[in-house]
Amino acid sequence: MIGSGYVGLVTGACLADSGNEVVCVDIDKAKIDLLLAGGVPIFEPGLAEMIARNRANGLIDFTTDKRRGIEHGDVVFIAVPTPMSDSGAADLSHVYAAAEDIGTYMDRYKVVVDKSTVPVGTADEVRAIIRKKTRHDFDLVSNPEFLKQGKAVADFMQPDRVVVGSDSQRALDVMRELYEPFLRTFHPLIAIDIRSAEMAKYAANCFLATKISFINEISNLCEKAGADISAVREAIGADKRIGYEFLFPGIGYGGSCLPKDVQALLHTAETLGADMHLLSAVEQVNSEQKTALVSKMVDRFGSRSGAKRLEGLHVGLWGLSFKPQTDDVRAAPSLVVAQRLVELGARVRAYDPEATKQAKNVLGNSIEYAGNMYDAVEGADALVLLTEWKQFQRPALQHVKSAMRQHVVFDGRNIYDPDRLRADGFEYHGMGRLRGRTMEETE
Repeated sequence: MIGSGYVGLVTGACLADSGNEVVCVDIDKAKIDLLLAGGVPIFEPGLAEMIARNRANGLIDFTTDKRRGIEHGDVVFIAVPTPMSDSGAADLSHVYAAAEDIGTYMDRYKVVVDKSTVPVGTADEVRAIIRKKTRHDFDLVSNPEFLKQGKAVADFMQPDRVVVGSDSQRALDVMRELYEPFLRTFHPLIAIDIRSAEMAKYAANCFLATKISFINEISNLCEKAGADISAVREAIGADKRIGYEFLFPGIGYGGSCLPKDVQALLHTAETLGADMHLLSAVEQVNSEQKTALVSKMVDRFGSRSGAKRLEGLHVGLWGLSFKPQTDDVRAAPSLVVAQRLVELGARVRAYDPEATKQAKNVLGNSIEYAGNMYDAVEGADALVLLTEWKQFQRPALQHVKSAMRQHVVFDGRNIYDPDRLRADGFEYHGMGRLRGRTMEETE
């Protein structure tokens, strides 16, 4: 497994758990040292326990030795980062470097698997790089990941589907054998051509991004029209063609996948001379949605003084990760909200169960960091909910009320019952909502 980041660790640990002997390689010595010492560099439910169990069984190991890892594997996964470059394209430098290493240290036939999210046509380039470096036979496979952060281990162990792009029956047979333990509940292995497999990953993520931006646009319209997005979502989500998943209004999408994959597909389309009007709009809506909650706060507090500023306002933020059950803050809307509040003169104190360290690397000392959720709202004029961690969903409201200076709540994820909060003496502001039910109660 070349790459011991989010995808590489989850994939390696799950493959080891099914009896395979896995060696995870990474150039980051500090990360490998942490893993060898029993630590895990990311927070993902169930992952640390799975790694510990399989290390004890001798089924997974970690190294910075590229040669050792590549020679070890009959199947070599490329699971390295493909971050967004300045142009919006996927930065493939890590993928190409991994291909160089595989070609250099290949000692027999291997199946080389592109697990990283890469643009259409990348497999051809990877194949060419490896071919220049080796005389050994090999096959190249595209095997995109569809893991949800916070549920990645469960997703891998019980996948909706496994997509394998290959032009080799030999390689396809190897991949079927590798994934067979995870497909016993009749979930399909979808065997397609390599370019279609590469496209499938981007198409899936961009469709999910589209659902999020769509419901956010409807949410914003509901506020102007006097409708309630909670009721609208309940009505349209019951249609099986639409469904409820990813149909949650809020402050926009973030994370390591959706933002960069939307950008990468737009860049691919531009390169090929194709217009993607819908996807361009999806990105614009998401960008604007990240500051929609701040605009509500300016309307509530800033306009009363005649200035569109928030000088002297004390704000307690609940949540910094881009979603619950992860410590990932990459492209997190919460960071945009925090930065904008500081720019407008507010004093911000935030709490997150897992992501404080990562957020600090981005926000530095521009905001304060609380030790618990109630400390975050001590003396606050406003509570702003940005990430729907379970511990935030049922707070001790009287404790919150006694801690705050003013009792104003801005619910960026629509997890609270407006009527309940108002009955307890809070002023409530949600996203596209009238008084009524929580999103949970419409499930």
